[in-house]
Amino acid sequence: MMANLTALRWLLPLLLLSACSEGTKTETAKPPAKAPEPLTGRQAFQRMYPQARVWAADAQPLQVLSVNLAQVKAEPGKAGAWQVIFVSPSRGKSRMFTYSAVEADGNLHEGVFGAIEESYTGSRGPAFPFQIAAIKVDSDQAYDVAARQSKEYLKKNPDKPVVFLLEQTNKFANLTWRVIWGNSVGSSDYSVYVDATLGTFLEKVH
Repeated sequence: MMANLTALRWLLPLLLLSACSEGTKTETAKPPAKAPEPLTGRQAFQRMYPQARVWAADAQPLQVLSVNLAQVKAEPGKAGAWQVIFVSPSRGKSRMFTYSAVEADGNLHEGVFGAIEESYTGSRGPAFPFQIAAIKVDSDQAYDVAARQSKEYLKKNPDKPVVFLLEQTNKFANLTWRVIWGNSVGSSDYSVYVDATLGTFLEKVH
């Protein structure tokens, strides 16, 4: 009897230790949620283009525009959201698609989202549809080119937001990135045009 009691005294702590160990194994710490990341213009475009082709087989890009978000920290040449206007000549329609890293104001939804289609008669201001193959220079590369031409401006305006606009117009022979310092084209006091095919500096506007 004494031998049995002694054995139980040794066995009980071991059983308790084993139970505690099993409990610890099942409670693994969850990894912290990954912060939403900004994308370059071409990265966002590549996410939207397949859905645009589902909408219209002959969908062509007309304009690519970045959208800065308070919830996503912007990086040089990258933004938390982008919008692309596609046109379908066969259907006579245009449709805006957006990509956003998070849900945000302005009808921006996380991931790719297509807005309602509108009529398209073949003209939308100075811009006209362009070929995807012409996008050889991404927005982060365009920013690097523009920044090299804007050292004095950047010294005076280090924290100014930057917007990126990709369009084909009659102003230049090739597709261009317009790197815009400010919240919009209308409110900007300085911007730089960069050739989106060759990656060369074209013009300053101020």
